[in-house]
Amino acid sequence: MKNRLILASASPRRVDLLKQVGIEPDAIIPADINEAPLKAEIPRDLAVRLALEKARAIALDHKESFILAADTVVGCGRRILDKAEDEAYARKCLTLMSGRRHRVYGGIALITPSGEAKTRLVETVVTFKRLTPREIDSYIENGEWKGKAGGYAIQGIAASYIKFISGSHSNVVGLSLYDTIQILNGVGFKQG
Repeated sequence: MKNRLILASASPRRVDLLKQVGIEPDAIIPADINEAPLKAEIPRDLAVRLALEKARAIALDHKESFILAADTVVGCGRRILDKAEDEAYARKCLTLMSGRRHRVYGGIALITPSGEAKTRLVETVVTFKRLTPREIDSYIENGEWKGKAGGYAIQGIAASYIKFISGSHSNVVGLSLYDTIQILNGVGFKQG
């Protein structure tokens, strides 16, 4: 029998990533939660907490389904780099990451129909080349940064700025496919 899977996300990138590995959610229901970090919360903890809160919020009304949720947090040291909503913040993020290493934390949460919650933290290390002011200006002008954690999208022009990556590439896009499949297989989820 087919299991019902709900993706608790508004991210079209996560939908595309799941399709890439043959998983088509039965429903996509974004969770409306407060995503503000708690006082002194570090990036890795925030990613897992938000993923779990998203999954729990949707599971309340869909107890018969598997609920998959994820959250991506970019961290530079202990600093959390939020989604860039304006040019000034995107420029600040790019300037901060220029020529240095940062980490992309992917929190993944799955709630089963029996109410069991599974979480996983995925960490990817990314190093940007030293960006010139002209490169930053050009990236800001193209608008690819809008709504992206840390002010960049690895699946676009910013890929040309990445000097080094260690860990899951799909995690930086929005969802580690390897880890997602491992969690789903671990709870006996059957697609199709």
